[in-house]
Amino acid sequence: MSSPCHTSAVLVVFMALAVGVGAEQLKERSCDVVGDESSESQTERALLKKLEPLSQMRFNVTVEKGKTENYIYHFRVCREVNSTLRDFAGLVQTDRQNGKTTVIGRINETEVFNGSDWIMLIYKGGDSYGTHCSGEKRRAVIMISCKQGVTASSFSIISEEREKEQDCFYLFEMDSSVACPAEDSHLSVGSILLITFTSLIAVYIIGGFLYQRLVVGAKGMEQFPHFAFWQDLGNLVADGCDFVCRSKPRNAPAAYRGVGDDQLGEESEERDDHLLPM
Repeated sequence: MSSPCHTSAVLVVFMALAVGVGAEQLKERSCDVVGDESSESQTERALLKKLEPLSQMRFNVTVEKGKTENYIYHFRVCREVNSTLRDFAGLVQTDRQNGKTTVIGRINETEVFNGSDWIMLIYKGGDSYGTHCSGEKRRAVIMISCKQGVTASSFSIISEEREKEQDCFYLFEMDSSVACPAEDSHLSVGSILLITFTSLIAVYIIGGFLYQRLVVGAKGMEQFPHFAFWQDLGNLVADGCDFVCRSKPRNAPAAYRGVGDDQLGEESEERDDHLLPM
């Protein structure tokens, strides 16, 4: 290979490596459950996948207590708050007075579990406490409660437990439909039979109509499949109702007069009888 070709090949390989490294750096990292990857349970994987719709959203809440505490909390679900820092910070506290940031919890030390209508997400490995909680690392507990029809809302901080010797934590809560149980969509036996019966009737009517029109060449009402049969059936049903529902013999005279012209004439004569002199 000549020298120019060799140089070009080296440049192409170098550029491909550079692009690959850059793409890897731009890719956002997600939650890593505490422990080896092989030790993650199917439930934990399913819950992390269930939280994916919230991963592209950012949540902020401001807390002000007197003149000494004025903080903003920044939170993302299984993503870094600032991906350019590459510090795995999933929940960060910013002091509005001096701009100091404190990592409350990191996504590479995640725990997740759930109940019937809630999901608990825990970020561990935050920055160490100073004089509180024996100097242990901070952790954030986020309670995600079920709320139908809402992707995510009402992110807020409930409390900070820092008066204990150990196991201190920050408690947050939010509402989301991802924490709701899956709705049971099974159909009852009656519904299945009704759908099947309705489908068969639709196929019979549409298919029979097309056959009568296109093959037999029928017109008008004759296009309806088995029109004579259904017509006779209707007459039989009408006769049956007439036989069962009538309360007097068929040959009994009617209790009312008709409205024919001849009947009107006779009725008028009867009505004039009381006008004759006695």
